[in-house]
Amino acid sequence: MKRAGGRTGRTRSSTAAAAGSLDAAAAWCRDQGWEAFPFQREVWQALAAGESGLVHAPTGTGKTLAAWLGAVVAGWTPQTLRVVWLTPLRALAADTAAALALPLPQLAADWTVATRTGDTPTAARRAMRMRPPTAMITTPESLSLLLSLEDAADAFSGLRLVVVDEWHELLSSKRGVQTELALARLRSLAPGLQTWGLSATLGNIDEAAMALVGTPEGSPRIVRADVPRQLEIETLIPTPMERFPWAGHMGMRLLPQVVDVLEPVTTSLVFTNTRSQAERWFESLARARPDWKLALHHGSIDRELRTAAEEGLRRGRLKAVVATGSLDLGVDFGPVEQVLQIGSPKGIARLLQRAGRSGHRPGAVGRLVCVPTHALELVECAAARQAASEG
Repeated sequence: MKRAGGRTGRTRSSTAAAAGSLDAAAAWCRDQGWEAFPFQREVWQALAAGESGLVHAPTGTGKTLAAWLGAVVAGWTPQTLRVVWLTPLRALAADTAAALALPLPQLAADWTVATRTGDTPTAARRAMRMRPPTAMITTPESLSLLLSLEDAADAFSGLRLVVVDEWHELLSSKRGVQTELALARLRSLAPGLQTWGLSATLGNIDEAAMALVGTPEGSPRIVRADVPRQLEIETLIPTPMERFPWAGHMGMRLLPQVVDVLEPVTTSLVFTNTRSQAERWFESLARARPDWKLALHHGSIDRELRTAAEEGLRRGRLKAVVATGSLDLGVDFGPVEQVLQIGSPKGIARLLQRAGRSGHRPGAVGRLVCVPTHALELVECAAARQAASEG
């Protein structure tokens, strides 16, 4: 991989202990066949020093392990809730839980990880209140509900760390305000609470960091990853160009070309901007190539079907999954070799976020193919591609 991560006045023994813990994190990475990046080591060291901040790194370079391994090797006892991991989508909770559980057998065998979202059964919620996990993955909405319970002060009094995943997705929205209010409440219940945000596509990094950590003493630590992420972005050009519509279409004119692009690739992710467009493209691809294993994924699909699509992607069993923004964030689908964007990407951050779903591992090349639905989107795709290349 290559991955990152103390405080003035610590004793020599505590400094040595922290260094030993960080060495254990780096050793675990090597056991997986990776080498920790400098930005990950920087985050580990900042966590050990009690700092809060923001990690800004390209998709697929290891932001999750930068924050998580620093907490795992911190030496916190697991008798109560120590870490809250906020995710913007409950659909990401299961994948995040699996990723967080991976290093625990070697580094913190007594730690436990659990999810608490709207999909969590009542019995599991009750058990979590009776016996809290060491780390809880939840959403801003579920966290707000938990903070309204009468035992919230006791439940969160031992909290040491909050990690806000995909901070750019929440920032500058009502859910972002809700997150900031929840964080302020948590800081009142657990003085000294550390807060870290993770993002790949922020433009206003300093302001985003201040909004995340509030106004503690000193400035938040901003960790930027100097890890180049190679992306290949191209646009399908209709032929003949003169007959391409100017507006009001779903892009079906390019269906044969899309089939040609999907044909040589083992697994692809096809993004659309609306649910109706996703369903239309899924049906059209299924008719064009009934021999392909395809799946559909969006927020109105039954949870079992969404889970099956995600598992098929993860294991490389599907030729393609047609999805909306429900698969934009956080989920690690290693087998995905390319991403197709049907219609305009509507923004540089979204383009980069979706492109990052392919080649989602350090050193891999991300590939995105823009599929315009009408002539004006040819211009939008070109502008987005140029802006992405210029950073």
